[in-house]
Amino acid sequence: MPNNGFTVWLTGLPSSGKSTLAALLAAELQDRGHPVVNLDGDEVRMRLSKGLGFSKEDRDENIRRISYVARVASDMGGVAITSAISPYREIRDEARAEIAQFVEVFVSCPVEVCIQRDVKGLYKKALAGEIKGFTGIDDPYEEPLDPELVVHTDLEEEQESIRRILDTLERLGLLSASENNGRAPAAGAPAVSDDEREQALTRLRGLGYLE
Repeated sequence: MPNNGFTVWLTGLPSSGKSTLAALLAAELQDRGHPVVNLDGDEVRMRLSKGLGFSKEDRDENIRRISYVARVASDMGGVAITSAISPYREIRDEARAEIAQFVEVFVSCPVEVCIQRDVKGLYKKALAGEIKGFTGIDDPYEEPLDPELVVHTDLEEEQESIRRILDTLERLGLLSASENNGRAPAAGAPAVSDDEREQALTRLRGLGYLE
């Protein structure tokens, strides 16, 4: 059976718009008939990576866990969307090497704009010294050198960024252009049965990745 699964790896500064784009993209792909796993950075931290801190070692382990789940979903023919900051190039490259169909999308936004958007007030706390090791303030964010796509969320409307992501997926042959109007799964896309999905979840639970 052919594998039409892939991973869209959204990376960028905190409050750059990754989670918003991930949710919109997931809804669009589900509407087109694709099984989607949306691995939101904050939700992953609460469950999949519960107990990990924010040292470089723990950040890398967090990304390795996300990468593993994304690979399993992609190998099953589904779509994995990740929206973790994933600030370090080396670990993102490790994820790319692990996942067969890997599409890196750099969600570019100036830190000044991210600070203005930060409803949680985390940047304010980091600038005041109340949070240490905060990405973009006193911990580095290493921009991708050769991503499949760069979206500029300070300049583009959300739907424009989504359109550009979908266009990139079509250009790479991961989506069919005919899906735009028909809202149908790509030709030949494998259906993921309930049994296959449960088998994958069982594998993850057995390895301690899910409660």
